[in-house]
Amino acid sequence: MVTRPEIRLFEHGFVRLDGAMASDLSVVNSARVSFAKRRETMEESDRGLIGFLMRDRHGTPFEHNAFRFHVRCPLFVAREWFRHRIGSFNEESARYHRLEADFYVPEAADVRSQVGKPGAYTFEPAAPALAEEVRADLARQYTEAYALYERLLERGLAKELARCVLPMGTFTQFYWTVNARSLMNFLSLRAADTAQLEIRRYAEALETIFAEVMPVTYDAWLANGRVAP
Repeated sequence: MVTRPEIRLFEHGFVRLDGAMASDLSVVNSARVSFAKRRETMEESDRGLIGFLMRDRHGTPFEHNAFRFHVRCPLFVAREWFRHRIGSFNEESARYHRLEADFYVPEAADVRSQVGKPGAYTFEPAAPALAEEVRADLARQYTEAYALYERLLERGLAKELARCVLPMGTFTQFYWTVNARSLMNFLSLRAADTAQLEIRRYAEALETIFAEVMPVTYDAWLANGRVAP
């Protein structure tokens, strides 16, 4: 298994590969079992087999593997992420412990305006002065919200209720276990130019890890238009 340090994102966030039972050979053997065949090592013909499976969308051989990711991200990113249901999630619980005062403040270059109609938006960078005002406004709002959160806890309010005052920019963390087929589907949607910038950055980090763990599968996915089989 490829090991790598965690990929840091947005000051308080990260993606790391916590564990994997995944390789290009897992795809090959899952396909070749149809003929009662098994490989111990990858051969050149196996690269062609993976390309064929991807091109003709024989998807199930790409399901016999697993990636386990540990992710820390803003709540609004996690809520988009959890809409991808083919995978298993376990998330940090604000019912059981006090959340840290870590919040997402975008870099000035990432502060943007939304232009256009639903389904056809474009996003334009905010003017530098406005971007700094927004960053300051967000930081102030986070500070006030967390102060209220602490006061509620100090007064004995249940954690599960006190958390209601925390904003969507609060950082959470979770474990996500997913197979390569579902990961490719996630990346095809969330690493696309049309995805929200913040989740796109996380998807790009996942893609880096995917490319290192299953390089032949990754190359075949790219060659076939980044479409999951």
